Amino acid sequence: MKLYYAGPLFSLSELNFNKQLTLKIRTLGYDVFLPQEQSFNLENYDSVKAKNNAIFELDRKEMLSSDIFLFVLDGRIPDEGACVALGIMQAYKSMQNQSVQLIGLHTDRRVAFSDTALNPMIDSSLDMVFKSEEELINYLSK
Repeated sequence: MKLYYAGPLFSLSELNFNKQLTLKIRTLGYDVFLPQEQSFNLENYDSVKAKNNAIFELDRKEMLSSDIFLFVLDGRIPDEGACVALGIMQAYKSMQNQSVQLIGLHTDRRVAFSDTALNPMIDSSLDMVFKSEEELINYLSK
């Protein structure tokens, strides 16, 4: 099964977390697409816009060919790029592929809303949200 991994990837701690969680998921036999593992050197493109378009197209292709979309929701607010990816996947699921699973991992105790941990647009787009790595790994093991 193929899993697309969406989440923040801009700080050293985020990059390291993504690597270690991806390793655990791959150990279960999943083919994981982790965007941070891709290399896009600006010198290979005519402009920053062309590079950004190439990143978007690769990510979209990988998302739409996945069986599972995992959104790591940790951080003060969910990563905006991953939010766009979730929107793409929610539309794809509702129009094309009901079997794709949209799942989240939210271990961060900080919440944006007083009555719910996640924005309702994000929460309602996900099939389920796990509160710990252990819960997520147990689910993916089955």
